[in-house]
Amino acid sequence: MGRLVVDRGLATQAEVDAAFAAMRTPAGESKAFIDILVEGQVITRRQLARLRSEAESDRTVLRIPGYQIIRKLGSGAMASVYLAKQMSLDRLVAIKILPHRYSTDASFIERFYKEGRSVAKLSDPNIVGAFDVGQVGEQHYFVMEYVDGETVYDRIVKAKRLKERDALVIARQVASALKHAHARGFIHRDIKPKNIIMTKSNIAKLADLGLARSISDKKAAEAERHKALGTPYYISPEQIRGSVELGPPADIYGLGATLYHMLTGRVPYQGRNPSEVMQHHISQELTPPDQIAAGISQSAAEIVEMMLKKSPRERYQTAEELLEDLDHALAGEPLRHASRAMDLASIATDVEGQAQTEVQTAPATSRMFSGLSLAVIIGLGTLCGLLFVLLLRK
Repeated sequence: MGRLVVDRGLATQAEVDAAFAAMRTPAGESKAFIDILVEGQVITRRQLARLRSEAESDRTVLRIPGYQIIRKLGSGAMASVYLAKQMSLDRLVAIKILPHRYSTDASFIERFYKEGRSVAKLSDPNIVGAFDVGQVGEQHYFVMEYVDGETVYDRIVKAKRLKERDALVIARQVASALKHAHARGFIHRDIKPKNIIMTKSNIAKLADLGLARSISDKKAAEAERHKALGTPYYISPEQIRGSVELGPPADIYGLGATLYHMLTGRVPYQGRNPSEVMQHHISQELTPPDQIAAGISQSAAEIVEMMLKKSPRERYQTAEELLEDLDHALAGEPLRHASRAMDLASIATDVEGQAQTEVQTAPATSRMFSGLSLAVIIGLGTLCGLLFVLLLRK
């Protein structure tokens, strides 16, 4: 319990040592370690209840046959993850445990096993692999590849923002993982920095397929209609609306929001609460990343802007298209798909306005000829602009 208190940042090691020292009173009586912490206001009763629940999970996980638990790697609302050794193959693995409070909830259990089944169908160097799922008593577990590294979120926190090339390389690796998953009929639906783990050799591994869904699973899609499933800072507009028709562009949007965060050090949209953030995804105009942080190239900015288009039809339609542009950006070459198209209508309006001013100040005898000449110039300018955009897109 003392270790858990320190690991969770609820007390310092000195406070825990002092509590141990105070367990025996001068009169020779003993006091409970936990009571000392609570009475000394080091932790609260509510925190104590959560710690006891975690301690119980630790005792249960130690009884998983064939695995030797080494230490806890982390925990969240949905699961705790442990580092373990798989005795039969003498290899390190990560074991995800479903919390006790969900062990009798059929929907959470199904989602937990669904993640294991989804990952088991994928085999890609940029996706965390699945090895086994099972149950011990009331405890459900999922054994997966152990990745010794840190998340992209951890890197952003430490560096504030990543170097452009590093961010593009990470995005490229995740896009490659998405290409593999999409080709096998799966969409991830929760792309974010915390779900991308970087190995010691800088290989990106996409993790946590808890929200993954088969693109062709119409029954599941109908059951989730109008439900906003995803992480507010990175969720696509169509996921927010609970759209039945979800495809690869939804994951591309999540990766775009992640790339935006890597490049600028901030998420695309902020708000006072999750609902406000999600509303901004739907209706607020995106501030281009190169207007947020200096040194971002136009190519990188254009890629991000296309990934974060409100309409899925205006984004990259496949991860393969995204990979093409990322490769071109990394090579310093013109992009094939994304570009900041010129607003030809506004250009024509500006030119026409200038033409009218000039016509009004010209001698009466030459206004007709000037007007005709300017009309020709406007037409040619608009035609040239259209040709320029078409050349860019090629």
